[in-house]
Amino acid sequence: MTSDIFFFIAVGFCAQIVDGALGMAFGVLSTTSLLAFGVPAANASAMTHVTEMFTTAASGLSHAYHRNVDWRLVVRLAPAGMIGGAVGAYLLVNIDGKTIEPFVSAYLIAIGLLILYKAFRPPAQREVRDWAVPPVGLCGGLLDAIGGGGWGPIVTSTLIGRGHDLKRVIGST
Repeated sequence: MTSDIFFFIAVGFCAQIVDGALGMAFGVLSTTSLLAFGVPAANASAMTHVTEMFTTAASGLSHAYHRNVDWRLVVRLAPAGMIGGAVGAYLLVNIDGKTIEPFVSAYLIAIGLLILYKAFRPPAQREVRDWAVPPVGLCGGLLDAIGGGGWGPIVTSTLIGRGHDLKRVIGST
């Protein structure tokens, strides 16, 4: 039991170091590590999201203090993200863990590859298309709830790729 606690602390510490540097990947790293340790998918997702409430709150307060939040973007993104998250959590809880685990693992591998791809690709400068914000939030919330991570790689990178201001997107998502 004691070694489990130290493992969970180490996973959270390492994931937050990466998240602090990239602005994303806490959920992906935490959930993947917990699944590899044998934690069921629904529990791994719940543990990751409870932890993220505190780390994200601290980051959000810092971004708000430094005026990196685009409140118009938050108002358009948050409701869709919450709906997607609720649907994803419902699906995760009501589908047998052994059935969904291979899909969660495949999703986490795909998100990890997406993070690597976007890290080495120069960002495209395009006209901002705000119509895409709610659907991106819905998909990001849904996949993040099911997979335990993915909001940053899906939502943040998509909005930046669509031409939104980097600091404002990171501060708002």
